[in-house]
Amino acid sequence: MSFSFVKRFFRGRDSRFGKIEKVLGYQFENSELLERALSHRSSVENEPSNERLEHLGDAVLGLIVSEFLYGEFPDLDEGALTKMKASLVNEAVLSKVAGKFDLGAFIFLSKEEEKSGGRNKPSIVADATEALLGAIYLDGGIESVKKVVAKFLLDNFENLVNDKSIYNYKGELLELMQGRGKSIPRYETIDEHGPDHLKVFEIAVTIDGIRYGSGKGSTKKEAEQKAAKIALDVFKKEMGKNQSG
Repeated sequence: MSFSFVKRFFRGRDSRFGKIEKVLGYQFENSELLERALSHRSSVENEPSNERLEHLGDAVLGLIVSEFLYGEFPDLDEGALTKMKASLVNEAVLSKVAGKFDLGAFIFLSKEEEKSGGRNKPSIVADATEALLGAIYLDGGIESVKKVVAKFLLDNFENLVNDKSIYNYKGELLELMQGRGKSIPRYETIDEHGPDHLKVFEIAVTIDGIRYGSGKGSTKKEAEQKAAKIALDVFKKEMGKNQSG
């Protein structure tokens, strides 16, 4: 355990870590995991950020949600289960869920990232949510994670699935293309500019080699969703013309 970690850990233990553990209903045995889960890459130099824990947490969350939906909806086929899962584990949903316990206030950020509104950026908050789940998994096992996911996500899953403000346009576009016998939509970054804390991405979506739209956002996921929405609008207009003709 590094000196810088010890210094920061004891400075913020009561005011930061204790509060989030109380809200989660889970107390860490290894508090360094919690520290790391809250450490955005902008706040660390020679120490690990939360990116590896985010990767792990994403997989753990996917398993828990898949298992829940499998048991909850025995009559749904693979496609419907996939669509419902996507509507529960996307960036918009996770950032909204994190807002229930004000996770953004607990994340360690650089001064520049904080000034740019990093505590409220969906990408940063959603990634920290997954990192937190990965940390809980390593610290207390899958059952501990299930309790947290149930409390903040699955107990309210119907409202989240039906919330149009966090709609999964990529999922709808994929389903529509599969239903029409077309290839899987491909997303390509066509522009990326700005400093790390104010990055802007432009991503285009192509289907069978044809570009149907592009979107801009502060994260690739946000830009992809906007591009997918534009492509959906194009296809729906085409379908409307065909039906009227």
